Amino acid sequence: MARKRMGVARAVTAAVLMMVGQQAVAAELPQAASAPQTGPSVTEWPNPWQIRLRALGVITKDSGYVNAVPGSGLSYSDTVTPELDISYFFTDNIAAELILGTTYANIAGQGTIGGLGNIGKVWLLPPTLTLQYHFTDFGAFKPYVGAGVNYTIFYNQDAGSADALNVKNTFGTALQVGFDYMVDQHWGVNFDVKKLFLKPDFDVTVDGAKLTGKAALDPWLLGAGVTYRF
Repeated sequence: MARKRMGVARAVTAAVLMMVGQQAVAAELPQAASAPQTGPSVTEWPNPWQIRLRALGVITKDSGYVNAVPGSGLSYSDTVTPELDISYFFTDNIAAELILGTTYANIAGQGTIGGLGNIGKVWLLPPTLTLQYHFTDFGAFKPYVGAGVNYTIFYNQDAGSADALNVKNTFGTALQVGFDYMVDQHWGVNFDVKKLFLKPDFDVTVDGAKLTGKAALDPWLLGAGVTYRF
């Protein structure tokens, strides 16, 4: 009799343990199904396009000369103009920037040709392409440096005291430093300084005499404005 009771107790105990085990397995299955998969996470790259709109101060170097006129010099007016630039980011650190803007310069005689006064006025379009390195370790503050090339087109050239003036289109080089301070994911403020090395040749006719020379503009471009990252 005692043995039969022991056998019944063992059977009941085994049945209870089996039910408990089944419930535990059933409770774990939903958790396993909802658990995140392990492995490398996929990070979506930000949109690589960015634009900026700046107010740009153009400060020229008052240097240049007329060939065959000893002691001759030139000076140029400084201006403020709007500027648009378009950037494409190849990586978080490397970007290319195309800078677009147009302005004018009044050209005046200096030194031995100072009596000519305002020689003429030219408009210039200096599209500039720079390759930049952006530093990404400072949070919302994002400084950068760049270098590139520029091709300046001179148009709407009007002679003043000269009979005729022709400043010739030319290539130049550019250096750049600046920063963006991002307010949110898309919008930021920008400050930028560029130095263009720009020395175009020109032809000028004064009192019927045809002369040549070089205008060493070499402007500083000081810009401040807004940034938008798509």
